[in-house]
Amino acid sequence: MNKAGLRATPQRKMVYEIMTKLGHSSIDKIITKVQQQNPEITISTVYRILDSFYMTGLLSKMNHPNGKCFYDITLSEHHHFFKDNEVIDYIDPELTELIKSRLKGDLFKHSNIEKISIQIFLTN
Repeated sequence: MNKAGLRATPQRKMVYEIMTKLGHSSIDKIITKVQQQNPEITISTVYRILDSFYMTGLLSKMNHPNGKCFYDITLSEHHHFFKDNEVIDYIDPELTELIKSRLKGDLFKHSNIEKISIQIFLTN
């Protein structure tokens, strides 16, 4: 947190520890876990902490097909499979580089591609 320019408050530490255990999670589940440990922490405080983590690069954020916002502690370049209410990380550097090289050659000759994140939706 200190490297991201955030003071390591007890509330921030708690939210970060919960995220390290959850990996990815919806805001609802994060709030539930936080309030199980400390019911005095308000929902708005959890939102503010997660937003500050996202803005400083400690977490990434994605939208699940069910409409809920999910936060992800894994910052390395990776992709996601969505199945029902589950989010599964898929790490394939070769696929990522293939996509980058294809896009660089076709569409973005004069731009740097900072990050590739693919979301794949699975059904039964």
